[in-house]
Amino acid sequence: MGQLSFFSAEARTPGVADLAGLLCGPGQAMGFARGTAARVSVALRDEWRAAPLRQVCAERGVTSEICMSEDGSRIVRTPFRTDLTGLAARWLDGTTKVVPRDFTLDGAILRVWALASGHWVESAYLLGLDPDAPGTHEPLKNALLASGLPCTLVDAPALRVTGRRRLARLAELVGRPPRGVAERTWPAA
Repeated sequence: MGQLSFFSAEARTPGVADLAGLLCGPGQAMGFARGTAARVSVALRDEWRAAPLRQVCAERGVTSEICMSEDGSRIVRTPFRTDLTGLAARWLDGTTKVVPRDFTLDGAILRVWALASGHWVESAYLLGLDPDAPGTHEPLKNALLASGLPCTLVDAPALRVTGRRRLARLAELVGRPPRGVAERTWPAA
């Protein structure tokens, strides 16, 4: 058995800050009442993501619900909460989504990101990005690099992780697949 990485998802207690993984992908943050409350939400590419993402929120003491968007896609969203204001404030410049300057990826954030928008394409694992926030793509690529995961930006838009060592590092960081998530959709070496 290998040594547990200090940065892996299983190395520390889950916290609200881990929900930044939703914002790394296509998730959105929205403030309310002059910054006294905020909500995070993510449109789902696949229906199977709903239950594990709701579980991720629950493990962090945050309730969530599944609702439908105007275009008919499923969304997992939290209610407006005061404990999400810091997260929203860090990821928003006015109404524009930005990556915080001091942002550091760890296993817990990567785990949430993989649940929100990760998927395999041939022998590469893609972490989906927000097509409506192109200014976040390069900073997130740099954050992955700083985490020991060199990647390439592809047009999906997504960050593409390839290579046995890199995929093993990603799998180490995100940990075992959550209950209800097929291993074929989860990062692995």
